[in-house]
Amino acid sequence: MQRLKYGAATDVGKTRSHNEDNYRAEPELGLWLVADGMGGHLGGETASALASDLIVEGVREGISLTGPIARAHDAIIQASREGKGPEGMGTTVVAMKTSGDHYEIAWVGDCRAYLWDGAGLNQLTKDHSYVQYLVDKGIISAEESENHPQQNFVMQALGSTEIEAVEVDTVRHRFYRGEQVLLCSDGLFKELDNKDMEMILAMGLDAQKTVDRLIQAAVENGGGDNITAILVSADDQAPVKTPESWMPKDVKMIWQSLRNVLSRMLS
Repeated sequence: MQRLKYGAATDVGKTRSHNEDNYRAEPELGLWLVADGMGGHLGGETASALASDLIVEGVREGISLTGPIARAHDAIIQASREGKGPEGMGTTVVAMKTSGDHYEIAWVGDCRAYLWDGAGLNQLTKDHSYVQYLVDKGIISAEESENHPQQNFVMQALGSTEIEAVEVDTVRHRFYRGEQVLLCSDGLFKELDNKDMEMILAMGLDAQKTVDRLIQAAVENGGGDNITAILVSADDQAPVKTPESWMPKDVKMIWQSLRNVLSRMLS
């Protein structure tokens, strides 16, 4: 069974008295996840731990990511009703499941997944947040969103009683040699911008040392929230990315036709 190299860590930050984040690293399942709890002392920790446990359990049973994430929403609400946690507790989450050379990312809320390909950092997820909604509607720019006063307002979270059911978003990609996927809570990207993270990722350290450096930098930049990060590296035997691998199907057909014409001309 393929077991990918990874690094994972969490830190309470400088201003919080307790850590509501939770993460799981289950390489034997090809599963990694970060959950960012909300609801204050005992609330956030309870919600993020419950969601994490249910997602791991669901994947172990062979269920796709979306199922156990959606199930965690109902479970957190029920736990609150039964007095197993305070009213209003909830959590955001991002999870990654690998299968061979492919991976799926699923998320609810504003925990993020990024792809580092050795040249640049690309965000794979889109925040379920009010600020992202304003950006999508063209009301504010992406630059304005970075310092918006309602930056912390999420429009979806597991356990939120304001919504009947959560909509779990997913993306699927192929994992190419040299690539890494970064999963993190908002405590990381609110202290470090893409350039900050790229500088650390470009150092070429192993996955654990890279995660440690990212978290250390976020703490030094303010550490205003709990900070959690997981970095998963593609297998050394993963396919090499070629121009054809990222081309749309119609463009790929044209490219292949041109290659055939050139080959005949040169033969």
